[in-house]
Amino acid sequence: MKYVGSILLLFLLLSAPSIAQTINLRGTWKFHIDDNHTWASPQFDDSGWKNVFAPSAWEDEGFNGYDGFAWYRRKFDGKQLSKKENYYLRLGYIDDCDEVYVNGKLIGFSGRMPPRFKTSYNTERRYLLPPEVINFSGENTIAIRVFDVMQGGGIVDGELGIFQQEKNKLMVVDLQGVWSFTPSENKDPIRNKNEWKKIMVPGPWEHQDFQDYDGFAWYKKTFILPPEVSKAGLVLVLGKIDDFDVAYLNGKVIGSTNDHRPYGRSESYEQTRIYDIPAASLKAGENVIEVLVEDMGNIGGIYEGPVGITTHANAKKILED
Repeated sequence: MKYVGSILLLFLLLSAPSIAQTINLRGTWKFHIDDNHTWASPQFDDSGWKNVFAPSAWEDEGFNGYDGFAWYRRKFDGKQLSKKENYYLRLGYIDDCDEVYVNGKLIGFSGRMPPRFKTSYNTERRYLLPPEVINFSGENTIAIRVFDVMQGGGIVDGELGIFQQEKNKLMVVDLQGVWSFTPSENKDPIRNKNEWKKIMVPGPWEHQDFQDYDGFAWYKKTFILPPEVSKAGLVLVLGKIDDFDVAYLNGKVIGSTNDHRPYGRSESYEQTRIYDIPAASLKAGENVIEVLVEDMGNIGGIYEGPVGITTHANAKKILED
């Protein structure tokens, strides 16, 4: 019997209410067994692939007895979406683990692929659609890499579609989703690109690929600030972090939380991180957030949201929730 595994539980709980579907993705998808990362590319020609219905176990779609890797692909029209709204991609329940790409960019994952496999079959997939990956003027491609070890495989159940999320209108830039991450023996910045892994934020790092790790680690996220957004009066919201943190924006420290108490007495992990952003530290276009985290024990990391950039007024609402 499969065991329960979820790296997105806290992330998914944040986005339950006030959802409106914009694009229905239930129905026919392109499907192919085996594994090839070039299949994430929007330029890949999948015309020779089989058609399957989703949600439905792939065993019920002509692939009875198959366990292993497979890919799904489907296109949607970005003209149905508005640049003024925030969207999530909902993909129901996937057995066992998955990586999801939109226009070739990884936007989310659940469970863990081999060789350190971990299932997430009982968690509903709900991933932020970053506006910078969407082609609002035309065709977009969703590609889903799936690995299954036993019983039913693939997109087996649940709602499939692109949904507008009312709650995240509080955010000017929603930063939940895929970040870069690496443990560190000390506080020094990590310059070697090969040391960075992918992690979902928010969520304890123990629930992902870093069980029993205590110590220092770096988070990193590149985001786009639209030119029409004012740089004045904004704050960075990093949710709750276990235990201590230092937050950098474009290489400059903008905030930190550390009550300097020992393990068992520290209360820093209970504080929602909200840091003022100096207007001069932010720029229209590409920006980089880096967060140095120190964990003393138990779970670690940016474990609870929301995570994003917002106004002072909206930050007050977040603290009141």
